[in-house]
Amino acid sequence: MIGIVDYGRGNLRSVQKALAKLGFQAEIMASPKEIEGKGGIILPGVGAFADAMAALRRGDWISPLTEYVRAGKPFLGICLGMQLLFEIGEEHGEHPGLGFLQGKVVKFPPGLKVPHMGWNTLNILYPNIICSGIPNGSYFYFVHSYYAQPLDKECIAATSDYGVTFPALVGRDNVWGAQFHPEKSSPWGLTMLKNFGKWVVSK
Repeated sequence: MIGIVDYGRGNLRSVQKALAKLGFQAEIMASPKEIEGKGGIILPGVGAFADAMAALRRGDWISPLTEYVRAGKPFLGICLGMQLLFEIGEEHGEHPGLGFLQGKVVKFPPGLKVPHMGWNTLNILYPNIICSGIPNGSYFYFVHSYYAQPLDKECIAATSDYGVTFPALVGRDNVWGAQFHPEKSSPWGLTMLKNFGKWVVSK
């Protein structure tokens, strides 16, 4: 069973429906108490970094999610959910993130139209469990005004370009994050969610 974190900041139903279409059971979790027994967790997200972290704090999600990640279980952040994996977000001042990955989240340089919205290609840097079976140069759907700057460049699994080259997929051990929306990126987005689901089942 895959748990989808409901903290009021994400496209929960679309992620759940995509996983169900692929044959995976997924439950939208309204409380951290529902984490128990989940084989994998997805943290979706739209909106502002600081507001999302405040919502996670209000819902008492941070400690249980941290324990889950430390236990080595599969974890996937999507869009803002990926950005929250990092230590600091610079949207409207500096704000602490979950700190599962080292680095910060910064705004696109001046002169670029934001948000970066629409289809863009993925440059896969090395074979990985999330991108299995996905051709390099495949298109995915993005909506974001900020991007991650990981301290450990080796955690960047794929990049995309929008005025600058930015991390589109990051991963280290059991923690992964996609800046794009795989649930809106048929067919390769569904392949990515299928890869995550198969990984969860295999654990």
